[in-house]
Amino acid sequence: MGIQITPSILNADFAALGAEVARIPNADWVHVDVMDNHFVPNLTFGPPMVEALSRSTDLPLDAHLMIDDCDSNAMSYAEAGARSVTFHIESTKAPIRLARELRGHGTRASMALKPMTPIEPYAELLPELDMVLVMTVEPGFGGQRFLDLCLPKIRRTRELVERSGGEVWLQVDGGISLDTIGRCAEAGADVFVAGSAVYSAEDPDAMVEALREKAEAAAP
Repeated sequence: MGIQITPSILNADFAALGAEVARIPNADWVHVDVMDNHFVPNLTFGPPMVEALSRSTDLPLDAHLMIDDCDSNAMSYAEAGARSVTFHIESTKAPIRLARELRGHGTRASMALKPMTPIEPYAELLPELDMVLVMTVEPGFGGQRFLDLCLPKIRRTRELVERSGGEVWLQVDGGISLDTIGRCAEAGADVFVAGSAVYSAEDPDAMVEALREKAEAAAP
Protein backbone atom coordinates (compact mmCIF):
# COMPACT_ATOMS: atom_id res chain seq x y z
CA MET A 1 0.00 0.00 0.00
CA GLY A 2 2.75 2.46 0.89
CA ILE A 3 2.50 5.85 2.57
CA GLN A 4 -0.77 7.76 2.26
CA ILE A 5 -1.39 11.44 3.04
CA THR A 6 -4.91 12.43 4.06
CA PRO A 7 -5.36 16.19 4.52
CA SER A 8 -8.04 17.27 6.97
CA ILE A 9 -10.40 19.98 5.78
CA LEU A 10 -10.97 21.13 9.37
CA ASN A 11 -8.41 23.87 8.70
CA ALA A 12 -9.68 24.69 5.21
CA ASP A 13 -12.02 27.52 4.20
CA PHE A 14 -15.49 26.17 5.00
CA ALA A 15 -17.08 28.65 2.59
CA ALA A 16 -15.27 27.08 -0.37
CA LEU A 17 -14.64 23.43 0.49
CA GLY A 18 -14.85 22.20 -3.08
CA ALA A 19 -12.18 24.68 -4.14
CA GLU A 20 -10.08 23.86 -1.08
CA VAL A 21 -10.08 20.15 -1.89
CA ALA A 22 -9.13 21.00 -5.49
CA ARG A 23 -5.90 22.51 -4.07
CA ILE A 24 -4.66 19.04 -2.95
CA PRO A 25 -4.92 16.86 -6.09
CA ASN A 26 -2.03 14.61 -5.00
CA ALA A 27 -3.64 13.67 -1.69
CA ASP A 28 -4.68 10.05 -1.27
CA TRP A 29 -7.83 10.79 0.73
CA VAL A 30 -9.71 13.78 2.13
CA HIS A 31 -10.21 13.57 5.90
CA VAL A 32 -13.57 14.89 7.09
CA ASP A 33 -13.73 15.57 10.84
CA VAL A 34 -17.30 15.06 12.03
CA MET A 35 -17.98 16.53 15.50
CA ASP A 36 -21.28 16.79 17.37
CA ASN A 37 -20.46 19.10 20.33
CA HIS A 38 -21.15 16.17 22.69
CA PHE A 39 -18.40 13.58 22.25
CA VAL A 40 -16.01 16.49 21.66
CA PRO A 41 -16.52 20.22 22.37
CA ASN A 42 -16.87 21.31 18.76
CA LEU A 43 -19.48 21.16 16.00
CA THR A 44 -18.65 20.62 12.32
CA PHE A 45 -20.10 18.59 9.47
CA GLY A 46 -23.05 16.26 8.91
CA PRO A 47 -24.03 13.78 6.17
CA PRO A 48 -25.41 16.45 3.78
CA MET A 49 -22.01 18.15 3.61
CA VAL A 50 -20.28 14.81 3.03
CA GLU A 51 -22.73 14.07 0.22
CA ALA A 52 -22.15 17.48 -1.37
CA LEU A 53 -18.38 17.17 -1.08
CA SER A 54 -18.40 13.69 -2.58
CA ARG A 55 -20.02 15.14 -5.70
CA SER A 56 -17.36 17.84 -6.04
CA THR A 57 -14.19 15.70 -5.96
CA ASP A 58 -12.86 12.40 -7.25
CA LEU A 59 -10.72 11.98 -4.11
CA PRO A 60 -12.18 9.45 -1.68
CA LEU A 61 -13.59 10.81 1.59
CA ASP A 62 -12.50 9.47 4.98
CA ALA A 63 -15.13 10.42 7.59
CA HIS A 64 -13.80 10.52 11.16
CA LEU A 65 -16.80 10.39 13.50
CA MET A 66 -16.12 12.18 16.79
CA ILE A 67 -19.73 11.79 17.85
CA ASP A 68 -21.92 10.05 20.40
CA ASP A 69 -23.67 6.83 19.40
CA CYS A 70 -21.65 5.81 16.37
CA ASP A 71 -23.74 2.63 16.19
CA SER A 72 -26.81 4.59 15.10
CA ASN A 73 -25.15 7.28 12.98
CA ALA A 74 -22.16 5.81 11.14
CA MET A 75 -24.06 4.27 8.24
CA SER A 76 -25.54 7.64 7.25
CA TYR A 77 -22.01 8.81 6.38
CA ALA A 78 -21.34 5.71 4.30
CA GLU A 79 -24.63 6.27 2.49
CA ALA A 80 -23.66 9.93 1.95
CA GLY A 81 -20.59 8.84 -0.01
CA ALA A 82 -17.72 8.40 2.47
CA ARG A 83 -15.46 5.61 1.23
CA SER A 84 -14.03 5.09 4.73
CA VAL A 85 -15.84 5.64 8.04
CA THR A 86 -13.96 5.79 11.34
CA PHE A 87 -15.87 5.23 14.57
CA HIS A 88 -14.45 5.94 18.02
CA ILE A 89 -14.38 2.81 20.12
CA GLU A 90 -15.23 4.98 23.14
CA SER A 91 -18.66 5.77 21.67
CA THR A 92 -19.46 2.44 20.03
CA LYS A 93 -21.35 -0.33 21.83
CA ALA A 94 -21.26 -3.01 19.11
CA PRO A 95 -18.07 -2.41 17.08
CA ILE A 96 -18.05 -5.79 15.32
CA ARG A 97 -21.61 -5.37 14.12
CA LEU A 98 -20.92 -1.81 12.99
CA ALA A 99 -17.71 -2.76 11.17
CA ARG A 100 -19.55 -5.55 9.34
CA GLU A 101 -22.40 -3.20 8.39
CA LEU A 102 -19.93 -0.70 6.94
CA ARG A 103 -17.99 -3.33 5.04
CA GLY A 104 -21.20 -4.87 3.80
CA HIS A 105 -22.02 -1.50 2.27
CA GLY A 106 -18.63 -1.47 0.52
CA THR A 107 -17.17 1.12 2.89
CA ARG A 108 -13.86 0.73 4.71
CA ALA A 109 -14.34 0.30 8.48
CA SER A 110 -11.92 1.99 10.86
CA MET A 111 -11.64 2.16 14.65
CA ALA A 112 -10.27 5.27 16.38
CA LEU A 113 -8.66 5.46 19.81
CA LYS A 114 -8.20 8.56 21.96
CA PRO A 115 -4.64 9.09 23.23
CA MET A 116 -5.30 7.39 26.59
CA THR A 117 -7.35 4.48 25.21
CA PRO A 118 -5.16 1.36 24.98
CA ILE A 119 -5.13 -0.80 21.86
CA GLU A 120 -4.61 -4.13 23.61
CA PRO A 121 -8.24 -4.79 24.65
CA TYR A 122 -9.26 -4.54 21.00
CA ALA A 123 -6.64 -6.80 19.44
CA GLU A 124 -9.25 -9.46 18.63
CA LEU A 125 -11.24 -6.84 16.70
CA LEU A 126 -8.48 -6.18 14.17
CA PRO A 127 -9.60 -8.82 11.62
CA GLU A 128 -12.93 -6.98 11.38
CA LEU A 129 -11.26 -3.68 10.46
CA ASP A 130 -9.59 -2.03 7.48
CA MET A 131 -7.81 0.66 9.52
CA VAL A 132 -6.97 1.73 13.07
CA LEU A 133 -6.64 5.43 13.88
CA VAL A 134 -4.37 6.34 16.80
CA MET A 135 -5.15 9.89 17.86
CA THR A 136 -1.99 11.85 18.67
CA VAL A 137 -3.92 14.75 20.22
CA GLU A 138 -7.16 14.87 22.20
CA PRO A 139 -9.90 14.98 19.53
CA GLY A 140 -11.97 18.10 19.03
CA PHE A 141 -9.82 20.88 17.58
CA GLY A 142 -7.23 21.32 14.85
CA GLY A 143 -3.81 22.86 15.34
CA GLN A 144 -2.93 21.05 18.56
CA ARG A 145 0.56 20.02 19.56
CA PHE A 146 1.61 16.43 18.82
CA LEU A 147 1.70 14.12 21.88
CA ASP A 148 4.97 12.15 21.83
CA LEU A 149 3.58 9.84 24.50
CA CYS A 150 1.46 8.23 21.76
CA LEU A 151 4.49 6.88 19.89
CA PRO A 152 4.78 3.67 21.97
CA LYS A 153 1.09 2.96 21.30
CA ILE A 154 1.67 3.37 17.56
CA ARG A 155 4.45 0.78 17.81
CA ARG A 156 2.28 -1.61 19.84
CA THR A 157 -0.56 -1.19 17.37
CA ARG A 158 1.74 -1.99 14.46
CA GLU A 159 2.92 -5.13 16.25
CA LEU A 160 -0.66 -6.27 16.84
CA VAL A 161 -1.61 -5.54 13.24
CA GLU A 162 1.32 -7.62 12.00
CA ARG A 163 0.32 -10.50 14.28
CA SER A 164 -3.28 -10.37 13.05
CA GLY A 165 -2.09 -11.14 9.53
CA GLY A 166 -4.58 -8.81 7.86
CA GLU A 167 -4.06 -5.74 5.70
CA VAL A 168 -5.02 -3.18 8.32
CA TRP A 169 -3.81 0.38 7.73
CA LEU A 170 -2.48 2.35 10.70
CA GLN A 171 -3.48 6.01 10.66
CA VAL A 172 -2.32 8.84 12.92
CA ASP A 173 -4.11 12.15 13.39
CA GLY A 174 -3.12 15.18 15.42
CA GLY A 175 -0.18 17.55 15.19
CA ILE A 176 1.21 15.86 12.07
CA SER A 177 3.79 18.10 10.38
CA LEU A 178 7.20 17.94 8.75
CA ASP A 179 8.65 17.84 12.27
CA THR A 180 6.56 14.91 13.54
CA ILE A 181 5.61 12.71 10.60
CA GLY A 182 8.96 10.92 10.47
CA ARG A 183 8.66 9.72 14.06
CA CYS A 184 5.19 8.34 13.37
CA ALA A 185 6.33 6.58 10.20
CA GLU A 186 9.30 5.06 12.00
CA ALA A 187 6.91 3.80 14.70
CA GLY A 188 4.81 2.02 12.07
CA ALA A 189 2.09 4.40 10.88
CA ASP A 190 1.37 4.44 7.15
CA VAL A 191 -1.63 6.81 6.80
CA PHE A 192 -1.21 10.40 7.97
CA VAL A 193 -3.85 13.04 8.63
CA ALA A 194 -2.51 16.59 8.39
CA GLY A 195 -4.71 19.65 8.65
CA SER A 196 -3.04 22.88 9.67
CA ALA A 197 0.31 21.77 8.20
CA VAL A 198 -1.31 21.46 4.76
CA TYR A 199 -3.77 24.33 4.71
CA SER A 200 -1.47 26.85 6.36
CA ALA A 201 1.13 26.23 3.65
CA GLU A 202 1.42 28.61 0.70
CA ASP A 203 1.08 25.60 -1.62
CA PRO A 204 -1.01 22.88 0.09
CA ASP A 205 -0.32 20.27 -2.58
CA ALA A 206 3.43 20.83 -2.37
CA MET A 207 3.12 20.26 1.39
CA VAL A 208 1.28 16.99 0.75
CA GLU A 209 4.25 15.81 -1.32
CA ALA A 210 6.79 17.08 1.24
CA LEU A 211 5.01 15.16 4.01
CA ARG A 212 4.94 12.04 1.85
CA GLU A 213 8.69 12.27 1.20
CA LYS A 214 9.44 12.70 4.93
CA ALA A 215 7.31 9.68 5.84
CA GLU A 216 8.73 7.48 3.10
CA ALA A 217 12.27 8.33 4.18
CA ALA A 218 11.55 7.34 7.77
CA ALA A 219 9.40 4.26 7.19
CA PRO A 220 10.99 0.90 8.17
